[in-house]
Amino acid sequence: MTTKMFKKILIANRGEIACRVMKTAKKMGIKTVAVYSEADKEARHVQIADEAICIGPAPSRESYLLMERIIQACKDTGAQAVHPGYGFLSENEQFAKRCEEEGIVFIGPKHQSIAAMGDKIASKKLALAAKVNTIPGHNEAIGTTEEAVKIAKGIGYPVMIKASAGGGGKGLRVAFNDQEAAEGFVACKTEAMNSFGDDRIFIEKFVEGPRHIEIQVLGDSHGNVVYLNERDCSIQRRHQKVIEEAPSPFIDPVTRKAMGEQAVALAKAVNYQSAGTVEFVVGKDKSFYFLEMNTRLQVEHPVTENITGIDLVEQMIRVAAGEKLAFQQQDIKLDGWSMECRINADDPFRNFLPSTGRLVKYRPPEEVGGVRVDTGVYEGGEIPMYYDSMIAKLIVHGKNRSEAIEKMRSALNDFVIRGIHSNIPFQAALLQHPRFISGDFTTGFIAEEYPQGFKTDSVQPADPKRLAALAAFMRHRYLEHIKMIDGQLAGHEMTIAKQFVVVTGGRVGSRDNPIEIPIRIELKDLTYSVYIDEADGVSRYDIVSNWRPGEICMRATINGTSKVTAQVERRGGKYLLVLDGAQYECMVLSPLGAELQRRMPKKVPPDTSKLIMSPMPGLLTNISVKVGELVTAGQKLAAIEAMKMENTLTAAQDGVVAEICANVGESLAVDQLIIRFE
Repeated sequence: MTTKMFKKILIANRGEIACRVMKTAKKMGIKTVAVYSEADKEARHVQIADEAICIGPAPSRESYLLMERIIQACKDTGAQAVHPGYGFLSENEQFAKRCEEEGIVFIGPKHQSIAAMGDKIASKKLALAAKVNTIPGHNEAIGTTEEAVKIAKGIGYPVMIKASAGGGGKGLRVAFNDQEAAEGFVACKTEAMNSFGDDRIFIEKFVEGPRHIEIQVLGDSHGNVVYLNERDCSIQRRHQKVIEEAPSPFIDPVTRKAMGEQAVALAKAVNYQSAGTVEFVVGKDKSFYFLEMNTRLQVEHPVTENITGIDLVEQMIRVAAGEKLAFQQQDIKLDGWSMECRINADDPFRNFLPSTGRLVKYRPPEEVGGVRVDTGVYEGGEIPMYYDSMIAKLIVHGKNRSEAIEKMRSALNDFVIRGIHSNIPFQAALLQHPRFISGDFTTGFIAEEYPQGFKTDSVQPADPKRLAALAAFMRHRYLEHIKMIDGQLAGHEMTIAKQFVVVTGGRVGSRDNPIEIPIRIELKDLTYSVYIDEADGVSRYDIVSNWRPGEICMRATINGTSKVTAQVERRGGKYLLVLDGAQYECMVLSPLGAELQRRMPKKVPPDTSKLIMSPMPGLLTNISVKVGELVTAGQKLAAIEAMKMENTLTAAQDGVVAEICANVGESLAVDQLIIRFE
């Protein structure tokens, strides 16, 4: 292996991780090559690379997953090495082997290490041999349903039924009795064959009160391996990580050391040479058991970089070039606290359905004061339907956990996304939840706290008086702006009233009742004092802010100490405030205007109960009914594909199909009519 640093590397990936790798390569003085599909020709990773080469049509199976095209791209551009990022071919042992055969350095572990850790059954046997704690279970492939039930009873319920080649929550069931074990075995076997072409199933003990905690390891080609502390990835939705943090609020130094040493032992057992992650499930008694090893860079790697000061991508490149690690275990520090929120293009209020389309506005928070944004998109760009839904990763670093939470909440409030939906409201709600703030959570947290899904009413409402004060401040600033217009008749210049009534309807889309709040506002020495008369006295809000009308982000200090960041817009006669994951509409009226508003008739929303509309942008892949057909509640009506997921639309009630309004193969917009009932 060469000990000379590469001059040019190819990044066999797209989106934010491709941009992330390019950032470090540029810092190291290494030229980069981007590969892209036809759907990604305008993508950010293509724009910031030194060279770019198209490798095929939009579907990943015809582009990013074709290893021969990527290898040919290396030859065509003279790239000496390939960084696979995560996903796609990053854990494909055949790709790593083909690179080695072609004389191209794979910036990752050797193919033998990928193979050893890629099979859950084989990796568990290796872990046992390396004296790593493993969950009690049956480590051989199980042949029949009867055998599965017998093994489950022998281990003791509850048990976890898992596909050997599983991942992303597929091929995974928890069983609490014989019937669930039998049904779970059949379901996992089918899912595993359909998703991975491998239907081998094994069973292990289900750890109660579990946390998902992983250890970052780093090894070189000279036999050195270190661990870089832990990450807590327990906040998950359907086995997909949502918020990650480092260190864990649950792990003590003794447990950290024990987990780290076992992770290093496993890495050494497979001669691991790169960055990798050993995942553990940790019980409520701090017992920990090996789950699997990810032989690639993790999505959540930035939180480890923040607390250790080590650039993991740089270390991967240096190790691949044959360099020794420049530090030892005793050199690894644990500095402060870091958190990461995955910002995805999905709609949390519509059961997290994918949301594709153009980013009409995209303004992430400034990367200052411990805030970092890893992204692969830009304002005006498209979020295509062919790939995963990640828009960006928002990462913060604070001196302790409470500071990290406050920084993340402020940064989420400052993250402007328009044109598509994002999961920011969900992330903001999680960061306000008392259980999350206290650190008292397990992998079941989201399912336990939001059993009916995430609704508008799930968001903790803001103080209506504080909202009224902010809305009144906005109104006053707009009036000041109007007052500066030239040409006003002398002696009849505009004067700004001091008395207003703020009507706030609470969270947009919720069942909150409108509230009328009479206020009085005074300006003195750049401080806007808002007074609200109440039965037990007067509430006063002193607001200081340099916000100007037209700016989408407002940063203000209230009463000298309370800092607030909100997104604000004027929509006709209303003021929209987006704060801590919720949207609020406020009207700021004169006392007479408020009186007239009370007399306005209420607008009744249209009846859509007999319409089936597309809940997201996507490709209509199937219509299962015909005109004149009688359908029953729960019956499948149509299927829409978006972001590698098929979403099934079902009937909410019985009815007769009157009209089919869209065609199979058509690209649908949000709320586009598909089926109309009589």
